[in-house]
Amino acid sequence: MAEAVEAAGNPVELMRDLGVGKFTKVPDEITNWIEEQRSWRESVAFADQSYHMTDQYVEGPDALEFYSEFAVNNFDNAEPGKAKQLVVANPNGKFIGDAIWFHLDDEKFLSVGGAAAHNWLQYQAETGEYDVTAELQGRPVQTGEDPNNFRFQVQGPEAIKVMEEAVDGDIPELGFFNFGDVEIEGHEVNLLRHGMAGEPGFEFWGPYEHGDEIKEAVMAAGEEYDIHHLGAVSYQTPNAVLGWIPLVVPAIFDEGMEDYLEWLSVGQGLLSIGGSFESDDITDYYFTPTELGYGHIIDFDHDFVGKEALEAEAGDPDREKVTLVWDGDDIVDVFASLFSDGETYKFMELPHPRDAACPYDQVLKDGELVGLSTDKSYIYNHRDFISLAVVDAAYAEPGTEVTVVWGDPEDNTNKRVERHAKKEITATVAPAPYSEDKR
Repeated sequence: MAEAVEAAGNPVELMRDLGVGKFTKVPDEITNWIEEQRSWRESVAFADQSYHMTDQYVEGPDALEFYSEFAVNNFDNAEPGKAKQLVVANPNGKFIGDAIWFHLDDEKFLSVGGAAAHNWLQYQAETGEYDVTAELQGRPVQTGEDPNNFRFQVQGPEAIKVMEEAVDGDIPELGFFNFGDVEIEGHEVNLLRHGMAGEPGFEFWGPYEHGDEIKEAVMAAGEEYDIHHLGAVSYQTPNAVLGWIPLVVPAIFDEGMEDYLEWLSVGQGLLSIGGSFESDDITDYYFTPTELGYGHIIDFDHDFVGKEALEAEAGDPDREKVTLVWDGDDIVDVFASLFSDGETYKFMELPHPRDAACPYDQVLKDGELVGLSTDKSYIYNHRDFISLAVVDAAYAEPGTEVTVVWGDPEDNTNKRVERHAKKEITATVAPAPYSEDKR
């Protein structure tokens, strides 16, 4: 990675306009994205998460000490059967990445999520003096290898009934983000109490070779409840409702991280940047865990990488995560430009416009930059187009009106983006998450 950065001139030049790779092996639509979105609100949705995330196993007597040193989380209550949202920061308190962390056994752990956090932890495990072994499997859709596990999810008002039908015997009493063993079609399955888009549900996983049989059983159990299998596009849209930003530029280019960049390959660590915001300084694309909404899980009662900087920010962050509700008439203007003479605005592919892994659009107030808009989606259940943004604290109050700049720089070289004019779209600040949490 270090050589690639040097050749490009700076990290932004390396990461700008690369487009976006294939997300998953699941088709974009199984039935229809609107009906698939409706299912998590009205009946039950099934999602296949087996192909788009990285898995990391860490095992050994120093494993908890290892996680405690590099994650912001509190591990005092760690015990088998519990899960956490694992968050890691760089020495300057800037966000690197997150993953879902599972305590499998006394000295055995699994985390599942994007590559950024896992790459950083893998480097530390391989170069540090810890009595642990770490095994990292890349995204199966990228490597072409079969996953270690199938990973499925059901969510929606009928999700619990579906799983009661599918599971052999009774479902154990599980608190939120707790997991236990069940059997489906005679196969042992790990069942996590979870959910997305604010609706109740379960995530469950087991050996990949059993995946097709398990999927068929759950889909059959859900038939009477109008279950819908989510396609790749609709699957990505609940993030905006839930308030979770899936990808941002990982803060890995700071001074003092040169050895890590030498270790990291371009294929492992490179994410593309897109959108109307542009800066030659890569640090302008960084966020802190607090700005991304993780302040409630940061534990200052233990020493961890980035603690000092995050302590200084605690209680008084400069920026906050919000939802932006984009003005419908302004969005209609984007499409209307296709039917009039002159320049057109950047095409907005519904429901999830995504031509870069890390979208960054300018958020303005009275013409001044006050924030950055990231992941965005049209949500049929709300009849709203929304995005998640990090804005200056002074403009984070719900009801505040701001402007989002829709489009890319004039010198854009992303081949997935056509020539276009920029469009200023009015947006209104709303809470994140956007809808009531019913999980």
